[in-house]
Amino acid sequence: MVNKKSNENRIALVTGTSRLKGIGAAVCKKLAEEGIDVFFTYWSRYDAKQKWGIEESEPAILKSQIEKHDVRCVKREIDLSNPDNIKVLLDEVVEKLGTPSILINNACHSTTSNYQDIDSKLMDNHYNINLRLTTLLSSNFARIFDKKEGGRIINLSSGQFKGPMKNELAYAVTKGGVDALTITLAAEVASKGITVNTVNPGPTDTGWMDQTTKEELKEKFPFKRLGRPKDAANLISFLVSKEAAWITGEVINSDGGFYN
Repeated sequence: MVNKKSNENRIALVTGTSRLKGIGAAVCKKLAEEGIDVFFTYWSRYDAKQKWGIEESEPAILKSQIEKHDVRCVKREIDLSNPDNIKVLLDEVVEKLGTPSILINNACHSTTSNYQDIDSKLMDNHYNINLRLTTLLSSNFARIFDKKEGGRIINLSSGQFKGPMKNELAYAVTKGGVDALTITLAAEVASKGITVNTVNPGPTDTGWMDQTTKEELKEKFPFKRLGRPKDAANLISFLVSKEAAWITGEVINSDGGFYN
C-alpha cells in the first residue's frame, strides 16, 4: 500500500484527459489515490470530431472524482498544438499548484492515413501533438524542475517498433519519434534528477473499438482480453514512484503479450 505522506507536495501534469474512459483519466485517478496533486489538460474539440465523441461534462466529472481522494486538482482546456501555449500551461501549473515533478505526456493526435492519402496537413497535425508537443513540453518541464531528485517524465506510445501499423502511417511515424526522444532526453536530464520512460499499453479498451474489432483483437492476447486503462495507470504509478528511480531511458511494452 502506498504511503500518501511520501507523495506530499508532489504535483503531476497529465495531458490529453478529455474522456472518462481514457488512459489519461485512469492515470489521474490512480495518482490522486496515491496522494499526488493533479493538473490535467483536455481539448474537447478533438474528441468531439472522433467517432467515440465526448460529453461536455466529462472533464468536470473527472475533476470531482480526483478530488474525492483529498488532493488538489486543476483542469484546463487548452490547444497544445499551438507551441505558444506550452509556456502558458506551465506558468498556470506553477501559479495554481506549484512546480510539477511529474509529467505524463498522454495527449495524442490519431487519424487513419496511408501512403495513398497522406499529405502535409495531415502529417503536421500528427507531428504538432505527438512529437513536437511531447518534446517541447518535456524540455520546458525539465528546465523548471527545481528539486535534486524525483522528477518523472512518462510518454505514451503504441508499440510502433513491434510491427507495422497499416493505415496509421502519420501516427506511426510521429509516435515512433517518441522512442528516440525518450532515450536521448533521459541521458540529458538525469543530472537534474529526472527519469524519462515510455509506456506502450497495447490495444486498450478506451471506447474507440467496435465489437467486431474487440473480438478480433482479443484473440491476439494470450489472456484473451483487451488492455484496460487501469493496466497502464498501474504501471505509470510505479514509474513515478521513488522505487522506480533507477529506471530511465526505457520503452516498456506493457501490452499483455499482444502479437500481430
